[in-house]
Amino acid sequence: MSRLKSRFAALKAQNRKALVPYITAGDPQPDVTVGLMHALVRGGADVIELGVPFSDPMADGPTIQLACERALKHGTGLWQILDMVAEFRRTDADTPVVLMGYLNPLETRGVEAFAKKAQASGVDGVLLVDLAVEEADGYLPTLRAHGLDCIFLLAPTSPDDRIAAIAREASGYLYYVSLKGVTGTATLDVASVAAALARIRRHTDLPLAVGFGIRDAASARAIGALADGVVVGSALVAEIERLQLQPQALPGILQEKLASLRAALDSLAPDAAQR
Repeated sequence: MSRLKSRFAALKAQNRKALVPYITAGDPQPDVTVGLMHALVRGGADVIELGVPFSDPMADGPTIQLACERALKHGTGLWQILDMVAEFRRTDADTPVVLMGYLNPLETRGVEAFAKKAQASGVDGVLLVDLAVEEADGYLPTLRAHGLDCIFLLAPTSPDDRIAAIAREASGYLYYVSLKGVTGTATLDVASVAAALARIRRHTDLPLAVGFGIRDAASARAIGALADGVVVGSALVAEIERLQLQPQALPGILQEKLASLRAALDSLAPDAAQR
């Protein structure tokens, strides 16, 4: 059983929701990323989404775009990120790690070479923002052969036939984008998210994680009441930007912020927090 499947199964058995933080690898500088990953786990992360910086992150708003710029300025590349995951694995064999990014860095290195090194490094899954399910045949068999779960995005505009097609190919979990637009923008419409998740669940038994627009404990709790997991990215990356010149302060700040979200999610099932 994959780490992702095992983690979501354990959370379900405990009536708890997954907390999935996102940070961009190499931001604000490469040598702090592994420490930040461990801080996220101490704060209550169940899965870590580790962003692969890209020069044209079309799905991301200004906050994560700037994070990519900072990481790329320091020369952070895909192979270096896989080495970061391998270093993280030396002391954490359990927390699933998903790489989130775009096709170009993967294609530059080659799908087979990437999948082989990712598996060896301890990566559990990949979420390629610009990989359409209709064009995935050239990637998915290789990724799966190396034990990598393939996570796809679903949007408010996704029709039922596309949801069904993505559900057939996905593994690990499905990532529902709660807002139209890019990361870090607009305001959550909880009722719309509830309706969308109900529609998606007619097509799949995979866990559903919701991202975009989750900024604080209140929004995490509201979405956690509906979804199997919540993804928080821009709110954490904004803290990294704010303290980029004080990297030594970042682990404690991120741990504290994530702990508040963890407490909000656990308040949905008070007895679970005591198990």
